[in-house]
Amino acid sequence: MPKSKRRIGCVGYGHLGQYLIKRVLEHPDLELAFVWNRTSEGLHANVAPELILKDLHKFPEMKADLIVEVAHPCITQQFGSVFLQHADYMIGSPTALSDQQLEDTLRKTAVQHGLYVPSGAFWGGEDICKMAHRGTLKGLKVTMTKHPSCFKLQGNLRDLNTSIKEKTVLYNGPVRGLCPLAPNNVNTMAAAALAAPNLGFDGVQGVLVSDPSLTNWHLVEIEVTGLTNVETGCTFTVHTMRRNPADVGAVTGSATYASFFSSLLVACGKGPGLHLC
Repeated sequence: MPKSKRRIGCVGYGHLGQYLIKRVLEHPDLELAFVWNRTSEGLHANVAPELILKDLHKFPEMKADLIVEVAHPCITQQFGSVFLQHADYMIGSPTALSDQQLEDTLRKTAVQHGLYVPSGAFWGGEDICKMAHRGTLKGLKVTMTKHPSCFKLQGNLRDLNTSIKEKTVLYNGPVRGLCPLAPNNVNTMAAAALAAPNLGFDGVQGVLVSDPSLTNWHLVEIEVTGLTNVETGCTFTVHTMRRNPADVGAVTGSATYASFFSSLLVACGKGPGLHLC
């Protein structure tokens, strides 16, 4: 008996959404269940009419096995709990979970299906998660540096970013405080906070840097601090730098697209609860 294909529902049709839909349609073990977007512009030229979902409230009718959000944190705020009642859910904008009440609600709802958080540009997430659960993770700092045009910011950060002439630190502090100000740009930091539950959104340090000279790259620097040897005074540390090719104005670097699809492929079979993928 042939293996049934895993049905994928895609919420969002921006650059990442279009990439994922193309890859899903090409994959022999996947099937597109539906596509929803805030506006229908561009959908009809590239998506079969029967797969276009006009009213997101009607998503249960499309019988998706996995729903993938690549739109905006507000989707999780409005639909996250109800998605999880019908399917596994992969949240592409985990900055939404900086709202502690929302995170708690989704964790409680994920009792029949899994809540998946893609690692995206977050390098070494599984090892960091293991350290957190062992109690050996003592510090985690994520620094993201991009060209000013690559940021979609809110409030005072937006005003600061529009006026800079040289490399400038826009924010340095707990990730929880940054997520509402840069909901589209710091999903990597949100993934870090979820991978390190002993530190969480309040304990993981986020640094956001705007650099007008950085025209070809997104930089993600991760600094991990572990236990200190009481006899030698030496502390376990890991320091990684991810250089992701990216055009000026691009919110998402090119390598993150492939990483996201890889996460989609493994976002299954882990059961209830929250999982990094």
